Amino acid sequence: MPKARKTIYTIFVKRLLDIVLSSTAIIMLSPLFLILSVLELICHGRPVIFAQERPGLNGKIFKLYKFRSMTEERDDKGVLLPGEQRVTKFGRMLRKLSLDELPELFCILKGDMSIVGPRPLHIRYLPLYSKRHRARHKVRPGLACVPLKPMKTWTWNDQFENDIWYIENCSFLVDVKMMTAMAKEAIYGSDYRAGDTRREFNGRNLYEDAKKEGNT
Repeated sequence: MPKARKTIYTIFVKRLLDIVLSSTAIIMLSPLFLILSVLELICHGRPVIFAQERPGLNGKIFKLYKFRSMTEERDDKGVLLPGEQRVTKFGRMLRKLSLDELPELFCILKGDMSIVGPRPLHIRYLPLYSKRHRARHKVRPGLACVPLKPMKTWTWNDQFENDIWYIENCSFLVDVKMMTAMAKEAIYGSDYRAGDTRREFNGRNLYEDAKKEGNT
């Protein structure tokens, strides 16, 4: 079974950096939070913040917060329309520039998340993971766990294996490289994130390429 790397950095320094960087970012970006909140009210209405329970460190459940990128439109039977039909132009812009992720800074400050780490996925995925892939919960989830080498595909298996690589190789240098990649994506935007309607993980679609399928 994969084991999370234990060093002074992973045990003490990483958490200290999370606190310093997230609190600084919250203060510096407070005007942006206000602007986006007003635009959320105009484009999506209430609530401004999307909150959902997700599994964190050791599978402990916490509440994830994001700016909404979708409406709550439903069909005649009261069932929510598919995600790709509910994502708005404003929502796509938020996703492309990763602005929808900003409220997660409060999750980082609280200690439920880290800046860098495996993405916190749905609770319903927990029983579907293999024993190996459950190891992704041995560290705090993060805003992103960016592959440091170009990948030809991006399947669920690719994502989970990248998460495993991270927990086994986490270091200050690795985190700096991943944060740099995250910053570039935020500055230049990600068309993949903007249009992400990736098919849910069901335990049988480990090797389905999200880049080709374009599903959430």
